[in-house]
Amino acid sequence: MAPNETLDRRSAVRVGSIVIARHGKPHADRSVRIDHHGYRDWWAGYDLARLHPDEKPPEKLVAHAQASDIIYASTLPRAIHTAEMVAGGRQIITDPIFIEAPLPPPPVWGRRSPRAWGVWARVAWWFGRHEDGETRLEAETRAEAAVATLTAQALRGQNVLLCAHGWFNRMMRPILRAQGWREVEDGGDSHWSYRRYEKLK
Repeated sequence: MAPNETLDRRSAVRVGSIVIARHGKPHADRSVRIDHHGYRDWWAGYDLARLHPDEKPPEKLVAHAQASDIIYASTLPRAIHTAEMVAGGRQIITDPIFIEAPLPPPPVWGRRSPRAWGVWARVAWWFGRHEDGETRLEAETRAEAAVATLTAQALRGQNVLLCAHGWFNRMMRPILRAQGWREVEDGGDSHWSYRRYEKLK
């Protein structure tokens, strides 16, 4: 096969789409008011939780799952349960590369809701507080590797769906844009939200 013919064949390969979804609402009590020690325990329990029994996936996300050739999820239960609810019994590939960025709470005084602690913890982590866990730089490097996992399949013509987490999904977004992927659907950042990406021509 001539080199030019090889290039022509490669250029004719269809590029798949990438759908990145946030998990559904986990079965966790957000009404409690806790100190920073309590939040650490609460977050550990949150990482073990599946979705609330009343959760139902949106029809559009189910349709994207049906159109996907590969379905990924992080290894955390809330992401796996989300993928299970849209996959219709199909295979799900789990990978820890997609787990949420850590949320170590800063040792500040007071009792707050888990939602408020999440904001405090994310800001502190963003500006360098990581205790013995993953740093922001390490998470950014992981986000690059996670994007490479998704795009490797999409560039082979596979439609890809990922069920993962709010903040880590956000960290992958600028990497995808820098590589020429554009958002053709933007569902926001709430539970069950998703964004769909296609490669710029």
